[in-house]
Amino acid sequence: MHTAEIAHLLRLEWQLDRRQKHVWGSMALYVVSTIYVCYHGVRHLTDVPIWNALFWIILLFAAFNALGRSFQREDAGRQLYLYTLASPRSVVLARTAYNALVMAALSVLSLAAYALFIGGTPMQAARLDIFVPVVVVGGVGFALVLTLLSALAARAGNGIGLMAILGFPIVLPMLLSLMKASKLALDGMGWNVTGQYVLWLVLIDLITVALAWLLFPYLWRD
Repeated sequence: MHTAEIAHLLRLEWQLDRRQKHVWGSMALYVVSTIYVCYHGVRHLTDVPIWNALFWIILLFAAFNALGRSFQREDAGRQLYLYTLASPRSVVLARTAYNALVMAALSVLSLAAYALFIGGTPMQAARLDIFVPVVVVGGVGFALVLTLLSALAARAGNGIGLMAILGFPIVLPMLLSLMKASKLALDGMGWNVTGQYVLWLVLIDLITVALAWLLFPYLWRD
């Protein structure tokens, strides 16, 4: 693994997004506008299961919206040029790491906006030292899975549509585990209860990274 290559590619991803300032704005606007529409539909939620489920549904669709562009913004010529400069594994690891950082930030933003508009009453008795890390781990998990699916969809030439078809069956077990872990944290349960779900989520993340590292060179070569 070429650490210097990954660092340079991470910097490249950041510079590309800085040149397209609308990218960050569009992601934030999507999250805030979706939460605002939900606010007009449900006002202030106090029921913990519904509050929790609605939050994860919003974050999941925000992840699809934010990460669907991962491998869509490069044409064939640019991909070939990048292929001659860097290792395919460095490319996928750098892009996965960058998307994970983006989703970690987007998860925190989503939680803050959600608590502001929908209400933070269910969080009053929660273990925030568990709930907030679960939210961040969940956002990072979405990023890892959807980055790999975005690469598959881009190479198949079917874009966002194929990514959605492949993504939901794969993301569903992760989503159910996240909802269970966060519900336990909102109920005030400690690490001895929620830890097994968090460990399962971390294991899924590690398996996803390993699959991307193994499969992406063959995918990109084609």
